[in-house]
Amino acid sequence: MSRRSFIAGNWKMHGSAEHVEDFSRVLVDAAPSLNCDLAICVPFVYVERLARLLEGSEIAPGAQNLSHSVEHGAHTGEISGSMLADCGADYVIVGHSERREMHGETDEVVVAKAEAAVAAGLRPIVCIGESLDQREADKTEAVLKRQISALTSGCDRQTLERMVLAYEPIWAIGTGRSATPEQAQAVHEFVRTQFADWDATIADSLPILYGGSVKPDNASALFAGADVDGALVGGASLKSDSFVGIARAMG
Repeated sequence: MSRRSFIAGNWKMHGSAEHVEDFSRVLVDAAPSLNCDLAICVPFVYVERLARLLEGSEIAPGAQNLSHSVEHGAHTGEISGSMLADCGADYVIVGHSERREMHGETDEVVVAKAEAAVAAGLRPIVCIGESLDQREADKTEAVLKRQISALTSGCDRQTLERMVLAYEPIWAIGTGRSATPEQAQAVHEFVRTQFADWDATIADSLPILYGGSVKPDNASALFAGADVDGALVGGASLKSDSFVGIARAMG
């Protein structure tokens, strides 16, 4: 099956109203010449502004987190998937390593958030990946297998069909280090094989993005892998020229 290439930006806790407007203007102008799908995931407070600025373009607005609760209620400080959809979001990042490490999100919480996203009509970009200690202890495959097993056993089929997966080697996030193209492809192939053991059709159609210090100068080599369908871009997504450069690397 042919999978459409996909580049998503994760602004993390960065941005301003002015930056959203300037960035959107550049990206909307560049998008028609880019051979991939695009999404920008911004802090909650900018989602509605971003959606308005991207209206009529092929670029999808997104958020970086959501509540695991589908029902509204006494969840002070939380944002539901339906609220994000009301603001115009199409995508939401789920289970980023920073959420797992800093906020204690377990595999079970990640499953619940992915389900909540799909229930609200959003597409979840679900993150998996290993730490440096786990990689050096040769536990990469064991960690990924556990994270994937939680998804395939805990999510319903509709959620898995709507899901985008992002492999983010935690040791490469914000460090300037990146997996080699060979390492990235090997892990992406392993990930797809794990899904194929559960359902070959879903595995074949599942977009698997690489996330970890992706830049314009290493993107082409990373994207050469047969199972690397695009990227979840962190720091480089804050600058429109570098984000567009990464998207152009998809060819």
